[in-house]
Amino acid sequence: MNSSGDKVKFLGDTLADGSQPIRLAGSILGKYRHVCAFFSSPQEEYETLLPFVRDGLERGERAYHVLPSQYREEHLEQLRSAGIDVAAAQRRRQLEVATPQETYLRGGRFNKDAMLTLIQEALKTGATLGFPLTRLIAHAETVLWHPEDWSSVNEWIEYETRLNDVLPRYDDPVICTYDANLLNGSIAVDILRTHPVAIIGGLLYENPFFVPPQQFLRQVLQRSGAPPKPYRG
Repeated sequence: MNSSGDKVKFLGDTLADGSQPIRLAGSILGKYRHVCAFFSSPQEEYETLLPFVRDGLERGERAYHVLPSQYREEHLEQLRSAGIDVAAAQRRRQLEVATPQETYLRGGRFNKDAMLTLIQEALKTGATLGFPLTRLIAHAETVLWHPEDWSSVNEWIEYETRLNDVLPRYDDPVICTYDANLLNGSIAVDILRTHPVAIIGGLLYENPFFVPPQQFLRQVLQRSGAPPKPYRG
């Protein structure tokens, strides 16, 4: 990963449409809007993302968040502590907080095709409601809590890969947030390889491990769905 002195320069490029820059984790988010974020504690997560959420709401943009239901009240309280009028934002549907069961796990199990449709619906809904942009932040741990189910993990990685073909059609930033304490090394590397930019240590970086979607998709589709094995027998 680049040192802090090499923090992404292209992120600060002026947008061709003249829109306001999107500040995120110490940088300006440019044309690459599919971001993975690794955090080791709630404190680190909220210190990094609350300014991003508050800035969007203050600019009249929409916030769409996905996180487990047991963390919902804590999450809303964090937003209130940042000076966000949660009740008012929810009334006008500027703030929506959904659960994995309503999104990733709708139907009882993760389905990559259904989720690709759902995430596009979520972004289109923001525009339909009159918001210029939707800032989407989603926790994925519920899908990856059981790494022994490698077929599910591979489905998730394929979904993240395919998002790189879908999201360039939208201006909306999508932040895929991960609890670093729940990831093993191989999953973390796959996540990095599917995101052009990443937040690590609270800072946004160009991701040198990113692999173009069609190239990485071929690798994912060749996997058996079985747990990984060493190349030496």
